[in-house]
Amino acid sequence: MSIVTVQLGQCGNQVGHELFDIICSDALEGQRKVYSTASCERFFHQTTHGDLVARAVLIDMEPKVINQSISRAAKSGRWRYGESSHFSQKQGSGNNWANGYCVHGPRHRAVVEELVRREVERCDRLAGLMAMMSVAGGTGSGVGTYATQCLRDIYPKSFILNHLTWPYGTGEVIVQNYNSVLTLAHLYQLSDAILVHENDTVHRICSQLLNIKHISFGDVNGVISHQLGSILQPALTADSHGVYSRNPLGELVSALTCHPEYKLLSVCTIPQMPSSSMAYSTFSWPSLLKHLRQMLISNTKMEEGIDWQVRPPAGSERTRTFTGPSFNISLANLLILRGKEVYSAETGGFEDPALYTSWLSSEEAFNLWKSPVPFNKYEKCATLVSNSQALLRPLDNMVGKAWNMFASRAYIHQYVKFGISEEDFLDSFTSLEQVISSYSQLS
Repeated sequence: MSIVTVQLGQCGNQVGHELFDIICSDALEGQRKVYSTASCERFFHQTTHGDLVARAVLIDMEPKVINQSISRAAKSGRWRYGESSHFSQKQGSGNNWANGYCVHGPRHRAVVEELVRREVERCDRLAGLMAMMSVAGGTGSGVGTYATQCLRDIYPKSFILNHLTWPYGTGEVIVQNYNSVLTLAHLYQLSDAILVHENDTVHRICSQLLNIKHISFGDVNGVISHQLGSILQPALTADSHGVYSRNPLGELVSALTCHPEYKLLSVCTIPQMPSSSMAYSTFSWPSLLKHLRQMLISNTKMEEGIDWQVRPPAGSERTRTFTGPSFNISLANLLILRGKEVYSAETGGFEDPALYTSWLSSEEAFNLWKSPVPFNKYEKCATLVSNSQALLRPLDNMVGKAWNMFASRAYIHQYVKFGISEEDFLDSFTSLEQVISSYSQLS
């Protein structure tokens, strides 16, 4: 089954390009016929000449990034974007969610829907749609939200995964918290699952684990794409009978978002290191999984700085809010193992009922995917996709900052003039405060 990816705005298009590049390189490396076939069917279609063409639609209100992505893909010599699978204008959304959602989105709805329809019709079997976007600016967040709304209307029974890049806490755009609140509140009603990468976290990975001195957006996008690829590439589920999973989005959603009140997914991957160090490093599954489990418990996104003092609380200690102890309670977890000796890996530590909310059994809350094929040059790697309290604090901080600005009516007129009222803001705040409350009360 195939995934149609919709790349929206500067960030969505840059991350999307990196993701397809990593997936293509991984699929075509070595003698991996069954794995390669499954991967290519999922992410590419082939021309009569055998060219791999990404199952993607590129959308931005400015042409620069799209042109760069198309050019870089073609120069790779391994894959390319479709010749008519993109749309851009010459005027952006001015970092204003309302401009993207209320103006550019409706204005170009027919074109975007037609581009997606073409890609969907190229699929023999559609696994679902993945929208890639940031939440800080105007096009990715505003047009991205409007496009997701259109996709939900047209494909009401298809799985929709939104991949969101969360802005730096220090601020990329003065109104980024407004844009983030409006985006998340709307997507919570539209999407089946929302997978989040925080720029601050990825930046630390680049600096502390990859030893990159001068970190660029390309470096950040590379880390995000590596983690996304490790989730989306073919793997074997517990009941797959040796056949690679057919519907990655459906199985991801089914495993992790069993309740409509809980849709936020975070990602941890181990190991992550400079390519120059891989040849001199060896890893064992017990060590990798021990570290990854503690990263989950202590809500740490890197193996460096793990707090080994955090332990699962017992009994009445489990009832607390996010301002209390730092133990991270999960609703559901998906562990994906790739590489050598993968079938010997012992994963019982992730099945511990103490890790999960009391109203869902660990047998239902934990899922495991495996693939004996090494991923992206790592001999062994483990990725954990978690529906837990991991994003609770950054979400609460973002909503708090947006509310403080709203209380003083800062920049509200910039949204009102495009059609977003103060009541729309209040509805969005209410929606996200309910999300915060639900995750806070997990016990």
